[in-house]
Amino acid sequence: MAFNPPVAPAGSAPMADVTGKTAFITGGANGIGLGIARALVKAGANVVIADIRESSLAEAKASLAADAQVETVQLDVTDRAAFAAAADKAEARFGKIHMLIGNAGIGVMGPIMDARYDDWDWGMGVNLGGVINGLVTILPRIKAHGEGGQVVTTSSQSGLLPISYSAIYSAAKAAIIGITEAARGELGAINIGISAFCPGPVQSNISASGELRPEDKKQDTGYLQREQELEKRPNSPLWMSADEVGERVLAGIRANDLYILTHPEFAPGMQRRFDSIMASVPDEPHNDARAKEIFFLLDNPVFAEQSARHAKQAETA
Repeated sequence: MAFNPPVAPAGSAPMADVTGKTAFITGGANGIGLGIARALVKAGANVVIADIRESSLAEAKASLAADAQVETVQLDVTDRAAFAAAADKAEARFGKIHMLIGNAGIGVMGPIMDARYDDWDWGMGVNLGGVINGLVTILPRIKAHGEGGQVVTTSSQSGLLPISYSAIYSAAKAAIIGITEAARGELGAINIGISAFCPGPVQSNISASGELRPEDKKQDTGYLQREQELEKRPNSPLWMSADEVGERVLAGIRANDLYILTHPEFAPGMQRRFDSIMASVPDEPHNDARAKEIFFLLDNPVFAEQSARHAKQAETA
């Protein structure tokens, strides 16, 4: 039986109009998450802000000054039962969830030789596991109401351009991009868009991630001292503001972009990475019979669809 990968309808953008729609944002009480929430509220959407820092939730809600559009819920994204309860609360308040922004994340950085099991388990559990838990919990709810939706998975430029001392962080962020690319055609066929959000440095409190490390992840770690030092590092004033990033994510949601990138400064390094991959492809004759046998592995229609989308946008700009 032939394998025909699902493809979203050309030009499909399920959340082109977010007015009156509901977004569930993890890690939404500050930094990037709050910037996204602010952009969505201004655009007329309802937002459910989920965050592990319960003390930040009231402050975040007050800063948005839109009580009728905002709900808050304390959530550790690694807690699957709590995730389901948070989604129930969102639906009890606004009826339906249309957008899932899996933004909760922590900065687990350091030499790979110093990394221990607690570092890997905590970093992957939050940065990758939190996204997975959101997908498993909320995707069926979006599908069930049949009104379409959008998922934004927060990756990072580190997912596209890994650097030294970021093995745990980059592993999670690269996996998120892979999940997004693999799911794009499947979800598009049921009117749900999905975007991989890959920001560069943004004004946030990610340097304070160490204060969130649970006690059971402090026993077998090589990163505690590094995390304490990182908490003292100030953000550069040249880093992008959370509100600017929030507007960029809103634009990506409205356009159903496969990738939402923020910093053009990363382009040369990304190009060198992609060129080095292509240069490593064996310089051998193409085996047509083998290609025919494995055709379904050789391309993903979502890439052509995304390229065509950008070409059309360029023509109308």
